[in-house]
Amino acid sequence: MVTLLSTLLAQTNVDITPGATGSFNSLTGVTIGSIVSFLVGAVLIVAGVIFFFMLVIGGIRWVLSGGDKASTEAARNQVTAALIGVVIVFSAFAIITFIQSVFGISIIGNLDFGNVTGGSVTGTTIKTPTK
Repeated sequence: MVTLLSTLLAQTNVDITPGATGSFNSLTGVTIGSIVSFLVGAVLIVAGVIFFFMLVIGGIRWVLSGGDKASTEAARNQVTAALIGVVIVFSAFAIITFIQSVFGISIIGNLDFGNVTGGSVTGTTIKTPTK
């Protein structure tokens, strides 16, 4: 049993010395602008997901209120707040896209997260400084 698990979980020929093929490289492409761009995009995505789930939960609460005025009013207020939040998120995205097209700058564009497949990360370039 122990031999079977060690065979399944073990990896062979793992070279973790600096300078090995596929090793980490310096983060030369990271700038303040790329960090801000990533944060703006991430905030828009997270806010959209949060407001979507608020809308769904508010709708479920409204259906399950059973005619109780207080529960119905609370659920309706939650749905209204969620809809306003979704409108704000989409408006912010539209404004950012408009600013990008008018001024020719990239605020949330050109984000490369890479592709994680088969236990390896592809699509990102990381370089180590040479000694």
